[in-house]
Amino acid sequence: MTTTRKQYSPKFKARVAMEAIRGERTLNQLASQFHVHPVQIGQWRKTALEQLPELFVDGRKRRSRDGDVEKEALYEEIGRLKVELDWLKKKVGLLE
Repeated sequence: MTTTRKQYSPKFKARVAMEAIRGERTLNQLASQFHVHPVQIGQWRKTALEQLPELFVDGRKRRSRDGDVEKEALYEEIGRLKVELDWLKKKVGLLE
């Protein structure tokens, strides 16, 4: 006998998390209303509160930060490839 896990849509999770954030009802009351375990509702609420500030970050600033990380990775790769190329040239005898 196999049981499959319930999978809730992001829309449902957001609705339940918003109800929990409002605080008009306890987690147990919400759990009985939505047929979800109170611990799960608490986790969804915690996740929503942690990710909420990121929704209002200016997209232009976020892209530049991502670009910096990408630029660092590219410079790192260029350096590594340059060292490998120099080593190969030395090994072959072209760089003396």
